[in-house]
Amino acid sequence: MIFTTALILSLGSLTLASYTHRQVGAPNTMNYTLYFEENGQVISPFHDIPLFANEEKTLYNMIVEIPKWTNAKNEINKETPFNPIKQDTKDGKPRFISNIFPYKGYIWNYGAFPQTWEDPNYISPYTNKKGDNDPIDVIEVGQSVATVGEIKQVKILGILGLIDQDETDWKVVVIDHNDPLANNLTDIQDVEEHMPGYLNATCHIFKVYKTPGGNPPNTIAFNDTPRDKAFATNIVLETHEYWQSLMNGTTSRGEIQTINRRCNESIYVVDSKNKTIPKVPKAKPKPPAPVDPSSKVWYFGR
Repeated sequence: MIFTTALILSLGSLTLASYTHRQVGAPNTMNYTLYFEENGQVISPFHDIPLFANEEKTLYNMIVEIPKWTNAKNEINKETPFNPIKQDTKDGKPRFISNIFPYKGYIWNYGAFPQTWEDPNYISPYTNKKGDNDPIDVIEVGQSVATVGEIKQVKILGILGLIDQDETDWKVVVIDHNDPLANNLTDIQDVEEHMPGYLNATCHIFKVYKTPGGNPPNTIAFNDTPRDKAFATNIVLETHEYWQSLMNGTTSRGEIQTINRRCNESIYVVDSKNKTIPKVPKAKPKPPAPVDPSSKVWYFGR
């Protein structure tokens, strides 16, 4: 199954490119893998899709990993060449997030900003914890239900300083710039005004979403208070700089796959003539497998 859509890519100037998804395996299984392609060539959503979506750098490209109201914990896979989206695993099984009453799965479109990285060598002065070694997470609060692998052009509204398993795990609050509410939401305080209760629900879910598995509740910096757009933008730009250091070899990549197609300053860039490019499986899509029954259970977190 190959999906085609239009994606605005921006890196100094606007260009219109078409991209496709190469699906391997069935959603809701250990084998599910979703690669990204541009003009038939596999690319990395982590490294090849630019962070900024317009020349003014006021819009950002968000990679959707988990659509709103779903439970499968899909994410950009750092350890696989070209960083496809795969389903996370737990105890040798596909991982699903619990329903925390009264919320079904994720209550936002959830994903990440490309070309960002929360450096585990860096301890944030705001949380006093190291980064979680992932692209920075993004929660999109608009009205649409996205699809896995969709790329949204969003504007930043604010950020939550989640501390998860003793690591800094920022959650950037954004809205699709085409959303009907986008003109009304320009900063974090507007979310409470136009969507009352949404941020409180968001904080609650992030604090307790791992408790059904026996983990203690998470904490959120700044006394559970989201920070504003200016603060959030600075954090995002900081993680972009950490990513740049990762790609130019200043910072060790460890087990992170950094191969890419067009990051000019990267020491890991390759082209189609490079014989060392890892082979990518051919498309072999399968329909979604039945969802694990545990994802249908409701938990009453406190």
